[in-house]
Amino acid sequence: MGGTMAVLQINATPDGPRLHASPGALAPALRQGLESTGPIVIMIHGYKFDPTNRQTCPHRHILSLSPKRDCVKAVSWPRGLGFSGQAANEGLAIGFGWSARGTIWGAYGRAAQAGRALAELIGMIARLAPDLPVHLLAHSLGARVALTALPHVTTAGVGRVILLSGADYGQTAREALQSPAGNNAEIINVTSRENDLFDFLLERLVTPPTHGDWTLAHGMPQAANTLTLQLDHRETLRVLRGAGFEIAPPGGRVCHWSSYIRQGVFPLYRALLRQPDNLPLVQLRAALPKGCDPRWSRIWPTGWTAPEGAMARPQTPL
Repeated sequence: MGGTMAVLQINATPDGPRLHASPGALAPALRQGLESTGPIVIMIHGYKFDPTNRQTCPHRHILSLSPKRDCVKAVSWPRGLGFSGQAANEGLAIGFGWSARGTIWGAYGRAAQAGRALAELIGMIARLAPDLPVHLLAHSLGARVALTALPHVTTAGVGRVILLSGADYGQTAREALQSPAGNNAEIINVTSRENDLFDFLLERLVTPPTHGDWTLAHGMPQAANTLTLQLDHRETLRVLRGAGFEIAPPGGRVCHWSSYIRQGVFPLYRALLRQPDNLPLVQLRAALPKGCDPRWSRIWPTGWTAPEGAMARPQTPL
């Protein structure tokens, strides 16, 4: 690695954010990492990872510059976002680990607890480097961590929040958007009909905060600072291709990880976070399709009827 810090590994603990696998204080390490000019991107994993377990540690997997290669899903998020430690102006990637193993109910609850630790971390960054933008990239239950952090952030320092196949409900997003930090941030909700089965299972296993609520794929609030991007929509892929983002079509009907393992997705996320002024939400909203495909449209062939209790959600405008 060069002379700059590319990735800082931090975990959520009951006592707040702490360095991963180190007894050292967080503030000095954070101060050193913030010496690099450029954006700060906090990367948040989803279900089944645990930074205290070597076999399931996200810092050895997707949050690593060099992930272990025994899994097709081991794609380096920091490298995909343009972090290498070779340039002084590339900014700082922060891998944010939290305890996401065990039952889905336990992990769902701990995600909100991790959100408070994330808010504390964002506050520390704001005090140390108030002029640097802070962005969030989160997958699955990591979206819940990101959204539940926003109401506890006391500054307006969060820039863009990219949620990948977010495993949470619209009500959580509505509460986040009502906070000062959430109202100031831009939230890009990346979804796909490949994730319909996982959304359906979450809605059946985890009681929604409000009766009849839907997961973020169809329940993301419509606001000036939100955008839902259906990554398996043919017209969406055509528009993105015209803008210079060649994203591979989906490879199957069901996949929870498509939003970060598909070829070509990271150049889009990198541009959205590193050059936000070149891709304003109002411009994206005007160019992209005005709605999402209904649930199950990828899984069930035309003419089939979805199982009872799995009715399709009406189209949701972007």
